[in-house]
Amino acid sequence: MLQDIADGIQKGLNGKGFDGSLKFDCGEDGVIVLAENTASTQDRETDCTIRISRDNLTKLLTGKLNPMTGVALGKLKISGNVGVAMKLGQLLG
Repeated sequence: MLQDIADGIQKGLNGKGFDGSLKFDCGEDGVIVLAENTASTQDRETDCTIRISRDNLTKLLTGKLNPMTGVALGKLKISGNVGVAMKLGQLLG
């Protein structure tokens, strides 16, 4: 479930700063929004949206999917402020 993934992201955010807001849009599975140093499944407007399947999101967060490779292969699509997505890469890396 996305809530479990959001909870895992929240643990990773503890003690780290994340400026901006970002949404993982997993289509019918729902969304995960990172904003104000929290991860939630409540949809809202964000600076950046990453459209990705739930399976590929799990791979991305566990290091099994490289973000640049994912974009190149069409496994994830980024819209809005790409700089926010780059910050996420630094945070997770």
